Amino acid sequence: MKRRHFLQTTAAATVLPTLLGGMPIGAYGFSPQLFELTGGATNTDRVLVLIELSGGNDGLNTIIPLDQYTNLMRARPNVAIAQNRVLTLRGATGIHPAMVKVKNLFDNGQIGIVQDVGYPEANGSHFRSFDIWATAADSDVTLNSGWAGRYLDGEYPGFPIGYPNAQAPHPLAITIGSVVSNVVQGPAVNMGMAIRSTTSFLQLLTGAVDMAPNTPFGHELTFIRQVVQQTQVYVTAIQQAAARAQNLSPLYPAARQNALADQLKIVAQLVAGGLQTRVYICSLGDFDNHSDQVDGANGNTTGEHATLLGKLSVALDAFQDDLRRLRVQDRVVGMTFSEFGRRIVSNSANGTDHGEAGPMIVFGTSVNPIIHGPNPTIPADTTFVDNLPMQIDFRSVYASILKDWFQVPQATINALLPSSVGQFPYVPVIRQGTVTGSTPAAELEVTGFSVFPNPARERATATFECQGGHVQMVLRDVVGREVRRVLDRAMPQGQCQVPVDVSGLKAGLYYCHVREGQRVSARSLSVL
Repeated sequence: MKRRHFLQTTAAATVLPTLLGGMPIGAYGFSPQLFELTGGATNTDRVLVLIELSGGNDGLNTIIPLDQYTNLMRARPNVAIAQNRVLTLRGATGIHPAMVKVKNLFDNGQIGIVQDVGYPEANGSHFRSFDIWATAADSDVTLNSGWAGRYLDGEYPGFPIGYPNAQAPHPLAITIGSVVSNVVQGPAVNMGMAIRSTTSFLQLLTGAVDMAPNTPFGHELTFIRQVVQQTQVYVTAIQQAAARAQNLSPLYPAARQNALADQLKIVAQLVAGGLQTRVYICSLGDFDNHSDQVDGANGNTTGEHATLLGKLSVALDAFQDDLRRLRVQDRVVGMTFSEFGRRIVSNSANGTDHGEAGPMIVFGTSVNPIIHGPNPTIPADTTFVDNLPMQIDFRSVYASILKDWFQVPQATINALLPSSVGQFPYVPVIRQGTVTGSTPAAELEVTGFSVFPNPARERATATFECQGGHVQMVLRDVVGREVRRVLDRAMPQGQCQVPVDVSGLKAGLYYCHVREGQRVSARSLSVL
């Protein structure tokens, strides 16, 4: 076997011991294409943090539709949060009381909520659904490469020989507390390099290795460990970054009390220390609450789910505080994701079963601090097999972050996220102007936007307050495809009433989106 071929086929299996703050670290190899994709070609210092809520988070007990509360209580009386305990985010949208710190971040403009995120023809398997999120594939398509790995496949000849180098001295993406992700799986070989650890942070900084028995075999093991450590090409860069910065926030819980906070603490330290890594992946679990999701006390505000949401809330609050104190808060945005949501109707074990759509939380000083999309509709006659329909495709969020945060051209995004639905609808999760240098006001909701009658059979009327300018209004189906353009022209200032023709559309759920400048809103519309 040729040396190059050996390296190509074994790069993904390379296991190198690195530990930071007691947490294992997995670092992915450099790719010129992905480096350019995430802004490296323009020397950007922007960072994206992904937080996986593994197991399938119950979105209806996380972001709570207060305007649907009667039907929500009818569907899940044994797990629904008591209405008087729900924290109000904005209007008729609430949040779990365990997430008071996230509410405070929302009020301070550092949190955005994306409603009912999923993908068409959702799969209820943990493994398959996560694979779909990692590969960005349609649910009826199996891809053998991750969306980032498809760019790593075009690696410079000879990779990983010659890396790191002066142009790319640091790992491009780091997973903390996990092995190499399927996101960087290439068509033929995983293009990532796993860096795992069984040592301590002190060992990382000092270069020490685990002691082996004083035997011939032990001596050989020590030698192997030393050689492996010497081949750990990114350890010096990580050491130097860790040495240049120390966490400043007093809000982090004690070590090992909150696994996510421990992970984000490391991210903040490395970002402030100057590591040029673009993407960090963290995780919190287990959200697979088939039973004992709530313990029945205090209006169902406590239990396993509340504990997990509390950890998420505390970790995000401490992380944002640390970034602010370290003066790097404007360089970092992040988002949560989970492989699927949970069923609308609860089960008899005080839990919820695998569902479909659920909310995403985006965070950072550069996010658009609004609620994207209307509250989900909970029918009065919901059955145990019913799920929340998808309102926003998760790939729309990916595409929008790539577009607005990393300034990736649309043609590149389309190639990165191929789908039978074509180009994914834009979701303004990043506040406009944060990357280009202009600083317009944060995107706001269109005032007084409503659609009546709802349900509608042939025609409805959309009403809203217009500021006087160009207005675009479109109807989209649950897959996110535009099915009808209702309005696309300048409108006078004042209250506008726009007829919405739904004749000829199949019966079902649609979403009416209206945009005027920086103002945007959406309302669900049922067609009979």
